[in-house]
Amino acid sequence: MRNLMVIGEIAEVGEVRSVTTKYGPARVATAILRDETGWVKLNLWRDQIEKVKIGDLVKVENAFAREFGGWTELNIGYDGKIIVLSRQF
Repeated sequence: MRNLMVIGEIAEVGEVRSVTTKYGPARVATAILRDETGWVKLNLWRDQIEKVKIGDLVKVENAFAREFGGWTELNIGYDGKIIVLSRQF
């Protein structure tokens, strides 16, 4: 599925990992995004990792979903973005 828009709360942010992509080295972390219907893994790349914190209500625009390792994962497209709608302090 492509061109998805999802609103949810960041429930968890995993450890930052270093990976090698076809574009070179990158940092990635897996977050859990949840709403009243359930949860999904959200892959955060590079500066997206520092943009969110646990408890943030976020809107993810132009995302795409794919299955990896038996789980559905949400990825933010090249021209997509993650917007923090509210933050708990």
